[in-house]
Amino acid sequence: MKNNLLLFIIIFISSKLLLSQQINYNLIGTVENEITKKGMSGVHVINLSNIDGVITNKSGVFEIKVSLNDTLYFSYLGYKPLKVPVTNDMMKYDNPKFQLTELAYALEEIIIKPYQLTGFLEIDVKNVPINPAGRYRIAGMPYSGYEAGNRNESSISKAIGSIFNPTNLLYNLFGKNPKQMRKLKKMREDDEIKNLLASKFNREIISQLLKINTFDIEEILRNCNYSDSFIKNANDLQILEAISDCYQEYRVLKL
Repeated sequence: MKNNLLLFIIIFISSKLLLSQQINYNLIGTVENEITKKGMSGVHVINLSNIDGVITNKSGVFEIKVSLNDTLYFSYLGYKPLKVPVTNDMMKYDNPKFQLTELAYALEEIIIKPYQLTGFLEIDVKNVPINPAGRYRIAGMPYSGYEAGNRNESSISKAIGSIFNPTNLLYNLFGKNPKQMRKLKKMREDDEIKNLLASKFNREIISQLLKINTFDIEEILRNCNYSDSFIKNANDLQILEAISDCYQEYRVLKL
């Protein structure tokens, strides 16, 4: 009886120790090119679960904190992104390898049409397109204002109306799920993630981290009265900052 009890205690303690190791496990792995099998330097590796990011070294090796069932996201320009769940086998074996596949792009012919300028200022001014975005400042707010998508008379009322609307996507995304807001805050504090987002324009990493699709991201920004021009041309870091700033202003107005 005593032997059985002692065996049970040993098993219980061992399982606890194993679990604690899994919660704070430093995973060391290597990222390779799928074809050449050579290590790839400068690959961004992000833990989507705890919002932690690192970059592979010259040999393609990286080290990142993981827990069981976390999700790792690998991103490198010109290669297909890779998303992999953390498993027991991955943590059990030394130096697991992850392979990225190079993307093949078909370049299409691009015809650049210059503006047809006449040399007469009065005529040329009418032919040059003007950015339709206007910004409107609300007294008492700490930021420069809200960007509306057009210059018509309803732009101001649209900007104010969307911000005071309690059913907008920002509330649905963050107000009911504070965990997502904490993720957004951690994304802004991680230098590796910020550097990666500054080089991206496809919203893919933001979608993965916040678990929303590109359409929802655009709707959030439109409800915050950012212009279509900004939504289309801004990099992912600017999009992240826009969502975060808009939410902070929304919280001020809700208080």
